[in-house]
Amino acid sequence: MKIYLAARYELHPRMRHCRSELANLGYFVTSRWTEGGHSAIGAPWDAAKFAQDDWDDLRAADCIIFFAEDPRVGIPRGGRHVEFGMAAAWGKRLIVVGYRENVFHYLPQVEFYDTWWDVLQELRAEKVVTT
Repeated sequence: MKIYLAARYELHPRMRHCRSELANLGYFVTSRWTEGGHSAIGAPWDAAKFAQDDWDDLRAADCIIFFAEDPRVGIPRGGRHVEFGMAAAWGKRLIVVGYRENVFHYLPQVEFYDTWWDVLQELRAEKVVTT
């Protein structure tokens, strides 16, 4: 299974760690943004390229894992919400970790887990069943 990781951009170092853990389980992460380098958007064409990369990476994935934040904190950026909506519209597997930030995280097809550890345990169990 190919997985897209959606999280606040500043968490890209943590997402690289998550990517490694998923790779150890035999999953492939399509999210190129986790490598960093997108924070210095200086021109509109840079933003357009990064958006297109994310679009293509999400399109290539079978599943999105959305790392939610406490909605009481008020995170100013929200590209991950657009990515979640695109994944839902495209019929991808939807996994939310941590919080339910908006009403769409309550849809019946959304799998919700309190922690990243819980997600890993579920994906590990699925690998055992399918191999």
